[in-house]
Amino acid sequence: MGTFVISKRFSGDYKFEFVSRKGKTIFTSNAYELRMDCEADAEYLLSVLETCSYVKFKTSKGKFFFRVVVDNKVIAVSRKYSTELMVQKGIDEIVKYGSKAEILDFANNGFVFPE
Repeated sequence: MGTFVISKRFSGDYKFEFVSRKGKTIFTSNAYELRMDCEADAEYLLSVLETCSYVKFKTSKGKFFFRVVVDNKVIAVSRKYSTELMVQKGIDEIVKYGSKAEILDFANNGFVFPE
């Protein structure tokens, strides 16, 4: 089962990440000025994970990643993968385990995670 983790960036903005059951970050959201906006988008994304789009890309250095798109708006960007197969496995993990994920809020506990 995956987990949505809400945390604060060094810049003071909030973000959420989807972390796999093995502890790897699959994707990171855009920055949010307000924690409640970050929480609301995480909860909304949790409810529509099966219907959102996952658009794949390749960097100029040959790495692969995807963007999570909901209602024609990019909500999050994945980590970089070495192969296209690994990108698909990341997407499959979200689709399979995302709807059962819980949301953990580390932003209120004073934790600040690196970008």
